Amino acid sequence: MAIITISRELAALGDETAHELADVLKYRFIDKRLLEERIKSYGVAAQKFQKYDERKPSFLASLSQDHDDYLHYLKTAVLAEVSSSSSIIIGRGANVMFKNIPGVLSVFLVAPAEIRIERVKSYFHCDDRRARQIIEQSDKDREGFHHYFFDMEWRYSGNYHLTLNTGHLHPVVCAEIIKYVRDELITPEAEEQNAKRLQELTLGQQVKHHILYEKEVPIHFLETAVSNNIVTLYGVANSQSLVESAVTTARAAFPQHSIQSEIQVVQEYSVMP
Repeated sequence: MAIITISRELAALGDETAHELADVLKYRFIDKRLLEERIKSYGVAAQKFQKYDERKPSFLASLSQDHDDYLHYLKTAVLAEVSSSSSIIIGRGANVMFKNIPGVLSVFLVAPAEIRIERVKSYFHCDDRRARQIIEQSDKDREGFHHYFFDMEWRYSGNYHLTLNTGHLHPVVCAEIIKYVRDELITPEAEEQNAKRLQELTLGQQVKHHILYEKEVPIHFLETAVSNNIVTLYGVANSQSLVESAVTTARAAFPQHSIQSEIQVVQEYSVMP
């Protein structure tokens, strides 16, 4: 199993390139619509998270529990969507979610400002001034989204395996270049390792969901790490009894796995609601 993530500037032909690549490789294409449908299947209204989708939340929104819920359900949905077959996923910080995982190729698509302006004018039927405003806001939103949720420089080329300029390359050409790099970098061994690592990430996300969202054990900043059938819990709790509750809850739900805790106890620790 392999994953190709595509990050892109607005009007850099991201969707067009992703569709061409999906046709060439016969990979599944995962976009915003599919992820929203997956989130809805968990009983969550996708509209609740619109204020976070590829944009930095406002100050008030950043203080809400919704922003933690958004990232949790986004990761859950992404993992569920990529678990069945080799996939291409566009945006949503997927390149960070799968960073340093074998069998993953991260691509960034850019285009010169003047070409982006002309494309935006065509897309939105607007003048130069409005096109510039749309581009500036989109760039600001995507930069803020990656900083806030992933502590990542969105445009830094070192975060990607490949950067392509679609101002001079047609999506068909881009797809062929990406395929060539995929063939060079993603070996059968890497795909096998990828499948195993995705299973571990999915298990960790399931354990986290069970503790926080099903049993509602209040562990702050709960994260999981899975390796060789061992699930380790990290985070902060107000008491040792809450740590024990989280571990007991996870062991009861996932008896075939070993559950360990590295949760730190900080008495009277609290966060804003």
